[in-house]
Amino acid sequence: MAAADQKRHDSAVRPRSYQDESYQHGFLGAVGDLQKAEVLQDVVLEVEGCQFPCHRLVLSAASHYFRAMFTSGMAESRQNTVVLQGLDACVFGEILSYIYSGTLHVSLDKVQPLYQAADLLQLDYVRDTCSSYMAMNVHRSTCVDLYKFADVFSMDSVRNQCLKCIYRHFSKVASSEEFCSLSVNQLTEIISHDELDVKEETTVWEAVVRWVQHSRKDRLHHLPSILPHIRFNLLTSDDTAAILEHPLVREDPGKSAIRNVVKETSNMKKRVRMDTLEMAMLIPYKAPVSEWDMDTRNASL
Repeated sequence: MAAADQKRHDSAVRPRSYQDESYQHGFLGAVGDLQKAEVLQDVVLEVEGCQFPCHRLVLSAASHYFRAMFTSGMAESRQNTVVLQGLDACVFGEILSYIYSGTLHVSLDKVQPLYQAADLLQLDYVRDTCSSYMAMNVHRSTCVDLYKFADVFSMDSVRNQCLKCIYRHFSKVASSEEFCSLSVNQLTEIISHDELDVKEETTVWEAVVRWVQHSRKDRLHHLPSILPHIRFNLLTSDDTAAILEHPLVREDPGKSAIRNVVKETSNMKKRVRMDTLEMAMLIPYKAPVSEWDMDTRNASL
């Protein structure tokens, strides 16, 4: 009996580890209070002439960028004021607010500069949150702008979602000002896709004309490389003749290029939208039978 009591006693005094669930929140809150009170700050970060007093320890804990700056013997580790280049002061203020509070405020007008700042400062959570926010806000009015940004920063998930939206709403997207700001590579990627939602291939040609004429002097030389992505075999002979007489291609070199493209693209398949319309035309229409018709038919039987 005494041995059992001793065993229970040994179990009761065994060392244990305890997790304070409120510590992390309380610690972060205390750090934020120190920042607001401007207490124990040991470095000033300067962005676009604006000064932000901070704590090296907090910055280093939040960002690998700052950790390398303050712990690897760089000149900045000994400076009282560090000037940061390539950042917007207002955006950096939002970044600093996140570092000291854990709360990030994102809106459509600031999500891109926030992402850029987070990418530079190696703040993974901010970068991933901005990426998710962009993906949630891909609409017809935003898809071109977000596509260009996602293309530059290799954000594949956002980029692919934007492309799907552009394909789906191509006719209206192509008439927007944003469409004319695409690079030649971005333009050709879009118009070469099978899923482009157009009823007629002339829509694609008109979009290309609009893009070239937006900056004719700088873009006209791109036309020969763009033409192979237009499916001339889907155009009528009248459409092709009209294109040959268009001011952009009236010169002999332009005409020759188009004639060559027409020959080389004779087997290019239809866009998905065109195939869908064609299938709809092949399926015979059956008028719906009303309840009155059914009753009359049953009565005759």
